[in-house]
Amino acid sequence: MTALGTLPDWAATAPALLLLGTAFVLLVVDMITPDEQNSVVLSGVSVAGALLALGTTIWYLLSGTGQPGTGDLDTDGAIELFQSSLVVDGLSLFFTAIITSVVLMVVLASYEYLKDHPNQSEYYSLVLLAATGMVMVSFANSFVTALISIELVSLPSYALVASLKTNKGSAEAGLKYFLIGALSSAIFIYGISLVYVTTGSLQFDAVTAVFDTGGVGDRSGLLGLGVLMIIGGVGFKIAAVPFHFWAPDAYEGAPAPISAFISSASKAAGFVLAFRIFVDVFSYSAVTEAIDWVIAFQILAVVTMTVANFAALKQTKVKRILAYSSVAHAGYVLIALAALTGSADGAFVLGSGLAHLMVYGFMNTGAFLFIALTEYWDVGRQMEDFYGLGRQAPVACGAMTVFLFSLAGLPLGGGFLSKFYLLWASIEGEVALLGIALVANSVVSLFYYTGIVKALWVEEPTADREITQYPTGLYAAIVLAAIMTVLLLPGFGFVVEFAETAAGMVV
Repeated sequence: MTALGTLPDWAATAPALLLLGTAFVLLVVDMITPDEQNSVVLSGVSVAGALLALGTTIWYLLSGTGQPGTGDLDTDGAIELFQSSLVVDGLSLFFTAIITSVVLMVVLASYEYLKDHPNQSEYYSLVLLAATGMVMVSFANSFVTALISIELVSLPSYALVASLKTNKGSAEAGLKYFLIGALSSAIFIYGISLVYVTTGSLQFDAVTAVFDTGGVGDRSGLLGLGVLMIIGGVGFKIAAVPFHFWAPDAYEGAPAPISAFISSASKAAGFVLAFRIFVDVFSYSAVTEAIDWVIAFQILAVVTMTVANFAALKQTKVKRILAYSSVAHAGYVLIALAALTGSADGAFVLGSGLAHLMVYGFMNTGAFLFIALTEYWDVGRQMEDFYGLGRQAPVACGAMTVFLFSLAGLPLGGGFLSKFYLLWASIEGEVALLGIALVANSVVSLFYYTGIVKALWVEEPTADREITQYPTGLYAAIVLAAIMTVLLLPGFGFVVEFAETAAGMVV
């Protein structure tokens, strides 16, 4: 028995099944009335599907599904399915909660944003299919399942980035994303093949069994190269420097809700894969003797946050600033892997990364949805186009201020405590360079975050601007993200508790 009670074990995958089922329902609706927009119906079905998936995930988390037994629940831990190809545990459900939360905000905001979009059912279906892939990545317990799930994420994402067919920037961004994504997938696949040659298996449990018995032999060189290539493949998914080249162009050219979706949910999917592979599979001495991946992630973390923050300082377009901000936050979360030294409390260090990703999912998504709102108003993309906007849209600009200050790590939202925990994790791992880099880069980020806030509230408008429409869906999604960002400050202990429990499943 599991925490699912009388339900079969496969019901643990309900969040993914609900997202997938909703995508097919949207396609059926479009088949029935292909010549009509049905904006309300399509948006309503998408929101309902995302809400059901999120609600189911929260129910599973609170009931202890896939986690060590609590209370009256007879739970033995992770639920393994399909000959252990999939696993549902605290880690996968925690990330599923992040992904479905982002999906809910994105589809809610897309209702008005897509007012002139000719292919709305395809848009919503692709979002939900990509989200299904992200959830399946968190469930993956073998390299094959992980690879298939990643491709289910990638293929819809390429189309979504390029979905503004009449916009050259969108088409160019989609092409760049596709080409670099194909290259990264090839690198990732080659890395997996080298691990297979070394261990003779692709399932995580079987691979770890080989490492545990020291069966690598004289193939440690191949194993080290394979692990290095997998780091490159994962680095692309999380947009870590130097694998980030696609991110600024893709985020800038894509519809803003899709920028929010990819920079938040897709990044979370990349990190859950990294946590699962490196902490659960590659933590054995057979791997660390071939290549010290902790040092590799230490270098990646420092370089990513530093390069991205200084690149953001040079940008004049607000959306591009947020794109580099997203890259910088990948560097911050990498501390959760980079600080996993022998002296560290693994559950705490890894849990700090999970907690930051939860807060990041709301504050980053909210920031990009604010950009979606300005695109809806046709405000413009340059910094000066945002001058004085706070006087005409105080609620939205107030929410944006919360997002920016929380992203910077100021005590206005949950980002303050999540960054503090990452700093504490670097101290726990006795890696002073990570803590110094985190603090220094957070200070640097204040310059461009406060620059946007100043533009919204202090600067005088440079042109006449008249805002007469206040779209309900966009506003609702932005306000929801702002409320959650603020509430995660006093409620951070609750998040950390779940994050450390989830991390403890793989550490």
